[in-house]
Amino acid sequence: MRLSRRTLTLAAAALPFAPRLTQAAPEWRHALSMTGTVRYPPDFTRTAYVNPAAPKGGTVRQSVEGGFDSFNTVIPRGTAAPIESYLYMPLMTDSFDEVSTAYGAICDAVHHPDDYSAVTYRINPKARWHDGQPITPEDIIWTMEQVKKLDPRLGAYYHNVVKVEKSAEREVTFTFDSKGNREKPQIVGQLMVMPRHWWEGTDAQGRKRDIAQTTLEAPLGCGPYRIKSFEGGRNLILERVADWWAKDLPIYVGLHNFNELRFDFFRDDTVELEAFKADQIDFRTEISARTWATQYDFPALREGRVIKETFADRSSTGMQAVILNLRRRKFQDVRIRRALTQVFDFETMNANLMFGAYKRTDSFFVNTELAARGLPEGQELAILETVRDQVPPEVFTTPYKPPVGGSQDAQRTNLREAIRLMGEAGYEVRNRRMVNRQSGEPFRIELLLNGPTFERHALAYKTALDRLGVELALRVIDSAQYVNRIRERNFDAILGSFGQSLSPGNEQRDYWGSEAAALQGSRNYAGIVNPAIDKLIDRIIFAKDRAELVAATRALDRVLLANHYMVPTWHLGEQRTARWDRFSRPDTMPEYGAAAFPAIWWWDEAKARKTGGR
Repeated sequence: MRLSRRTLTLAAAALPFAPRLTQAAPEWRHALSMTGTVRYPPDFTRTAYVNPAAPKGGTVRQSVEGGFDSFNTVIPRGTAAPIESYLYMPLMTDSFDEVSTAYGAICDAVHHPDDYSAVTYRINPKARWHDGQPITPEDIIWTMEQVKKLDPRLGAYYHNVVKVEKSAEREVTFTFDSKGNREKPQIVGQLMVMPRHWWEGTDAQGRKRDIAQTTLEAPLGCGPYRIKSFEGGRNLILERVADWWAKDLPIYVGLHNFNELRFDFFRDDTVELEAFKADQIDFRTEISARTWATQYDFPALREGRVIKETFADRSSTGMQAVILNLRRRKFQDVRIRRALTQVFDFETMNANLMFGAYKRTDSFFVNTELAARGLPEGQELAILETVRDQVPPEVFTTPYKPPVGGSQDAQRTNLREAIRLMGEAGYEVRNRRMVNRQSGEPFRIELLLNGPTFERHALAYKTALDRLGVELALRVIDSAQYVNRIRERNFDAILGSFGQSLSPGNEQRDYWGSEAAALQGSRNYAGIVNPAIDKLIDRIIFAKDRAELVAATRALDRVLLANHYMVPTWHLGEQRTARWDRFSRPDTMPEYGAAAFPAIWWWDEAKARKTGGR
């Protein structure tokens, strides 16, 4: 899975390959798919979820929480503006209505051997940077070198790439360090390519550019938009590139219809909502059930000028949880982690704070066939047998089920169990405080939040932990501080999420792999170091077919849950949106893209006149 906003993992299918020394022509393909078949044939003209005649024009104003201080999307320092998917392009790009399927973008064709030891991409002869220069194999090679060198997380993601070389005038071949990894061909296809000649050149003042440093100079791109103007950390305007070289590629027809995309940055969600109500923002995704239920009764909505609409999210919701930092000694005992889960009263929280809108999360792959259910059997059981002596015994005997609250009786029962577990771990209650039996040190947790959205939920959890004698200290900090502390692993606990796709793969190493635990910038926030989990991740990555992939993922899910690395919270399964009624969308929405705003939408002049404003 690409390590960015989209969470769909792309996994490659076996494609015939003819070695060069035989001089036989390789079988080039226009797409890759884990299923072995793709929905759209080589001569397709557009996808089913777009309006190919959508008009181009208008401006859409969107809000972003936080700020930015750099346009360099490669280095992990600073806070990069959300420009990568607009200014740059990957070798291949994914479809919104298929699982793990990618079609030509910068490259128009691909082939790889049956053993997945390498992959070759062929560059589209029309591919150009915004300055008119062609996109070359050298750009691709240089980009891979830079991301592996400068970004520890992407360096780990692409560490299996041991060689990148120009194999023909318009061809680039990536060679891997092992065979059988079915996902690697498409993983390198997700590489966002950058212009070597621009980054190695000089700016308007004659200063040599440095890709290892932050910058607010608008970079050269090759995508559908370029930077028009900005105010550092406050707003950013992108303008559509009218002569974009890829606008007629089948996978892009009907997309990127707005002349301008404006992003305004907010540090407070309440202010952000008020800006939407005041017609300063056009489109909003609402993550708060309370706000969705109580804060959208305003004149423009009652008059029909603002529309509330939910879109089903058919991809995996993944795991949202209170993530405990296992690098802290106090969280290393599984009994303590179980105790902290025991007093998390989701049912009461859901009823009192979230209008009963959510469901309790009980899987890292919730709402999909990948989630572990019941007891392991068949191929899943066989896979788990290979790590039996390295996993908790309940993996084989007891299905995972989070504790159920919602009543005083349930709360008392859960609290008694939590006290028992803390006692077994060497703690006891003294003067209503949970302390270490030997040292007398109180058990205290600092929970970091990067905004007020979940503060009420955290306070409810704090109340529950108070009954256990555990002190929960809430600390709300700004986005920049929050990002830095996460990178430095300087936290006790955070509220975070792990997006999953329907075809998990190499990204699982970044989430849970032992090597990632010590890697700055990885998403192994919990600091999980577990050889059994490493083995199960490899079983996913090297699965030979879909059945094995599903079985291995269920096994991983079961072992992650049994170790209680984090406190699962809740999930929704849909996207709640509100918009000023100035836009239209296709009748057929993509199966896995939810609202897919603004990608497939367009400015509707007639609606805009009726809605009024700006």
